[in-house]
Parts: sequence; structure tokens; C-alpha cells
Amino acid sequence: MLSSISAKYQGKAVLLREDPRHRNSQFNFGTIEAHVKGYTDVLSRALLSLDWCQLNLAIEEIESVRIRGARIWVAGNGGSAAIADHLLCDWVKGTFTPSQPPIHTHSLVSNTALLTACANDFGYEASFSRQIEMQAQPGDVLICISSSGNSANILAALRTARPMGLKTIALTGFTGGDAIGLADISLHIPAHNYGVVEDCHQILMHNIAQYIYGRSARGA
Repeated sequence: MLSSISAKYQGKAVLLREDPRHRNSQFNFGTIEAHVKGYTDVLSRALLSLDWCQLNLAIEEIESVRIRGARIWVAGNGGSAAIADHLLCDWVKGTFTPSQPPIHTHSLVSNTALLTACANDFGYEASFSRQIEMQAQPGDVLICISSSGNSANILAALRTARPMGLKTIALTGFTGGDAIGLADISLHIPAHNYGVVEDCHQILMHNIAQYIYGRSARGA
């Protein structure tokens, strides 16, 4: 549930959503060295606690998309939106080999005009789900990136995708939120710091791209 705080704007009381950074676990502020070491220790332990069976399932699904000529749709907010766009770049260009079909990947945050039109006309909660409804096809895959696993537009996209015949993959952190239960495949990072979770998601994105490319290049 989203928490909120009261504030005044032009003399009127308004309700503001509370900045989620207060949820971040903190590290040693004595020195920057101690802070970095604490951060990377938590990152390493969180990443290595991943469910490897779920990661294997995700890779199988991504490789299946390439073989079938289907499409991957990826969504996220804030830092996760940046990861979504980076994923698009690395999974298209970074996995391509002349002997293999490309992985057709589309970011639901890349087209600013379409994203804001959907948000303006249907509400921000529908900013991803309406794009899926209008463009995706059965057999496609939706990847949702959300540290909390509770972003309203992420959950709406997951709920829309399944009845349309899409497979869904959720990259989450903290407790995983509702996204874990809605997604077919869950890549959950059990860390309670937004930076750590986003870094782990970025590491997973890079590893999946390099792993798929390496296997393709050697003919695996």
C-alpha cells in the first residue's frame, strides 16, 4: 500500500505520496570505503540467492521467442524504465549473430508519445497494459521490472498479458510484492535497497544477453 504525507500548495492541503527511499536499508557511513564494501556485500549475497531454476526458465522462454519469431515487451518505472531501455539495446544488438534470428524486443517506455497518450487518456495505471492490449500477440513475452513488485501499472500489465496468451516474467526486489504471484516466472532479488535491487536487475540483464550470445556464437 502506498503511504502518503500532507502538504500545502497555494494555501490548500494536498496529499503527497511519500518518497520510497525511506525503505532503503543503510550501510556504514563512517567512510566511503566501508559504505561501498557493505553495499557490494549485500548485492553479492542477494544476487547469488536467486532461484536458478527460475532463471533457467526465463532463458528458455527468451530463446523460444527468438526461434518462434515472437516478441518481448518490457516495462518499468524510474530506474527500472532505464533498465528496460538498456535491455532493449543489449538483447537486440548484444545477442545478434548472422546465423540466428534476432530477439525482437520492445520497450513500453521508449515511445514517449504513446506512453503519455495512454497515461493521459486512460490513467497512469493503464500506461503499459493498454500498449500490451493494442500491440502484443499470443506467444509473446512480457517482462516487468519493479523493485517493489507493487507498481500499479506493472500489476495491470501482468493482469492483462496472461489472458492474452503472453508468458510473463517479473524482476522484483524487497518482498516481491504482488508481481511474484501474477508472473509465470519470478526473478526475485531479496534485498531491501533500491540501488542494490536495480543493480542486480541490471546484472541479470547483462548476464542473460551475454549467455545467450555466447551459446549462439559457439553453436550451442
